[in-house]
Amino acid sequence: MSIKSIAAKLFAKNIYKKTQLWARNPVATQQAVFESLIKDAQQTQFGKDHHFDQIKTTADFAKQVPIRDYEDLKSYVEKVVKGEENVLWKGKPLYFAKTSGTTSGAKYIPLTKESMPYHIEAARNAILHYIHETGNADFVGGKMIFLQGSPILEEKYGIKFGRLSGIVAHFVPRYLQKNRMPSWETNCIEDWETKIDAIVEETFDENMTVISGIPSWVQMYFERLQQKGGKPVGDIFKKFNLFIYGGVNYEPYRAKFENLIGRKVDSIELFPASEGFFAYQDSQKEKGMLLLLNSGIFYEFIKSDEFYTENPKRYTIGEVELGVNYVLIISTNAGLWGYNIGDTVQFTSLKPYRVIVSGRIKHYISAFGEHVIGKEVESALQEAMEGTNIRVNEFTVAPQINPESGLPYHEWFIEFENEPENSDTFAEAIDNAMRKQNIYYDDLIVGNVLQKVVVTKVPKNGFQEYMKSIGKLGGQNKIPRLSNDRKIADVLSKSN
Repeated sequence: MSIKSIAAKLFAKNIYKKTQLWARNPVATQQAVFESLIKDAQQTQFGKDHHFDQIKTTADFAKQVPIRDYEDLKSYVEKVVKGEENVLWKGKPLYFAKTSGTTSGAKYIPLTKESMPYHIEAARNAILHYIHETGNADFVGGKMIFLQGSPILEEKYGIKFGRLSGIVAHFVPRYLQKNRMPSWETNCIEDWETKIDAIVEETFDENMTVISGIPSWVQMYFERLQQKGGKPVGDIFKKFNLFIYGGVNYEPYRAKFENLIGRKVDSIELFPASEGFFAYQDSQKEKGMLLLLNSGIFYEFIKSDEFYTENPKRYTIGEVELGVNYVLIISTNAGLWGYNIGDTVQFTSLKPYRVIVSGRIKHYISAFGEHVIGKEVESALQEAMEGTNIRVNEFTVAPQINPESGLPYHEWFIEFENEPENSDTFAEAIDNAMRKQNIYYDDLIVGNVLQKVVVTKVPKNGFQEYMKSIGKLGGQNKIPRLSNDRKIADVLSKSN
């Protein structure tokens, strides 16, 4: 065992113990975070506008600070972007993470000297928890790759702007610099396909042990490696044994990845966003990701089926229940207050608090009152593939309200790696799985309001071509699992 592996195990044990201290005291931990946030932001413009000096309890906070999305907070953000100080948080942010908005155009999410360290520590601690639980630390001596956006940053009014993954690239610890790939020059390539080809050339003959990124884009990297080498990725990188991912559920991709790799590898799921690093998988044995309660973020939760009602109840960590779909609301040491990030979560454990990402509050299908969410379509597809050799590259689901004939239906656009022998049987398996999960959908099928699922095959690389057509190929961009309209569906239909 190398010195680096021994050191990693000792460090992992220390971090595990520190994690247990706050994880075993969740309510007190969140209360301390809440009080610290309110105190530190009292003299900001936002704090004065919302009378932070009068806030003593979380109930006071809920009365004083309404739920906001980016559009609602935009007037404050614009002041910060123009260089004003003490607006949402004390001083000025270190960075703005630039992301794509749907109604707002580009969104600028502040990152402060208080919030930035947690983005780095959380990713590190996820790996350390894996080492502590499994005892596997051999990979620390090999090369690691993090597929991410360009680290080139702009600067205005003394604040730097860029993609979150590009900003994080500036904070890679020194002890990982020699192990980290690709090179800085390659990482700066803007065109995603050119960048992937350059990464393949740089890494092909290296001892890659850890690979990280959003599954859909890592898949593209693996396919290019396989094309170049003519053999599975696991034979090209014989010591590759850990895949780290975030952004989307890995399960729909797992069978395809195992085929590309040629064997199974361990995986760690992360839940990062520009707004904060919320959770990571702390155990290979337990379902869900450990919610980070001590990372400068105060969490509130609203039941998703109550979210659009007037004055929905805002729950704190001690009030949540297992298996309920909650909209995640955050207040942070980067100056986001009562902020709806758009993600929905479900708790899989309350000791400690672990979550899964169940979807997006705006990404659902409820054209007929069925309110189908992302977790349900992902689980249905996974169940339909079990015990078969069917493999899926990518998929999305949309309602077909006005078919040329017959009843309306949910249309599943799927790009197959291995197609089903019988498409109708596969569609029926998906439909049966959906009906078991969602009683409203089942009622619509039984009541002859909807017909069963229709599967539409998408040509090879069809989803990549779609993302390229809207300027979102690669990086942190993801295909929505489902939509309540046919904007994506209509484009994909034309590719058939």
